Amino acid sequence: MSFGNRLATASAPSATRRRLVLLVDDSRAQRAMLAVHLTRAGYEVAEADCGDTALAFCRTRRPDVILSDWVMRGMSGPELCQQLREDRDGRYIYFLLLTSKDEPADVAFGLESGADDFLTKPTSAAELLARLRAGERILRLQDEARSVNARLSETLAALRSAQVAMDRDLDEARRLQQGLIGERHASFGDFTVSNLLRPAGHVGGDLTGSFAINARRFGVFAIDVSGHGVAAALLTARLATQFSASLDQNAALFINEFGLYESRSPAVLARYLNHLMLADLRVDTYFTMVYAVVDQLTGEVRMVQAGHPHPMVQRADGSVEQIGDGGLPVGVIEGAEYDEISLVLAPGDRLLIASDGIWDAADASGRMLGVEGLGAILQTNRATQGLGLVEAMVWSVLAYSGGKQVDDISALLIERRAAPEAGAAQDQTEKA
Repeated sequence: MSFGNRLATASAPSATRRRLVLLVDDSRAQRAMLAVHLTRAGYEVAEADCGDTALAFCRTRRPDVILSDWVMRGMSGPELCQQLREDRDGRYIYFLLLTSKDEPADVAFGLESGADDFLTKPTSAAELLARLRAGERILRLQDEARSVNARLSETLAALRSAQVAMDRDLDEARRLQQGLIGERHASFGDFTVSNLLRPAGHVGGDLTGSFAINARRFGVFAIDVSGHGVAAALLTARLATQFSASLDQNAALFINEFGLYESRSPAVLARYLNHLMLADLRVDTYFTMVYAVVDQLTGEVRMVQAGHPHPMVQRADGSVEQIGDGGLPVGVIEGAEYDEISLVLAPGDRLLIASDGIWDAADASGRMLGVEGLGAILQTNRATQGLGLVEAMVWSVLAYSGGKQVDDISALLIERRAAPEAGAAQDQTEKA
């Protein structure tokens, strides 16, 4: 075996495909000599007699390596390299400059032009192929990086597609969850109930609602499941069935000895739901709740507060008071006891039950809204009623927190219509 053959065998590129080397030189003899060495080493070779021809070739086929003379007619080797480096859309080309220049300033200029390496004329086959093997390692890393990037792009595309589908499903789930609260505004005699539900994400763990018990009484509930997102939303959907508008499914209702619907006492219902969570559902979560039964004739409200933020009563004269002692959340301790709270809503009074997404809203300094802030909102919006009040409350809370909502926001507002003033009542009597 000749020396040339041994060198060619040892120097063949390791990639499965043959690397394409473009020779750029205005000397046909120089190109022919280099082409022989490269072909024997296993490279595919293409030739160009000037920089313009080389650029035209690169527009149709991208070489792996360009071996260019420095001094050529028209465009020089460094100028060719600069133009190629300006094209950042194509695959990286390893660029070798052939030159008789060996001054440090010349070398620096060539590198600044974008060249990867130099070969000094006259060039030996051994040195040429050694430099190409060094370039081969860089090109192999480039190939691996492109392969990884391609796989990442495919994965990201798949993730985007999955995210789009998930967002679509979550949007539908949000609409369904909003439907769980039924009517946002309901009337029961002289009483009105307004509901607000604003999840922090697509879906949330808060739930509010109301339902008729019989011709005299109605029930209201506010629930906040621990955690956020889909898991919390699924539990709220399960709990919504316990307060269903369908009387046969509502856990709060039973038929008394006269065949009429009545409500279980709020404390009894809380104990039942606590047992349901711990014994039947067996989930690693809990929820806070306020459940109240309202008598439309007397205005009496009997409620249970199970770990939920304190209800707030605003009297007809504008004064605000906090109700309740807190209580244990539902689903924490088996056999937990719950106390009932009793109060009377006189004409013109209203009762607000807000979730901790409102109470715990914080300003830039970290100070939470709390009872003072919520009381101030009620005082400021004293003349606003129904959905207008709960919507104004949301705007006030978001303004306080700088537009940031980190938790689900929900609220339930019970209002008793104010008694007509004496003059208005007399006018109505005279007209009658």
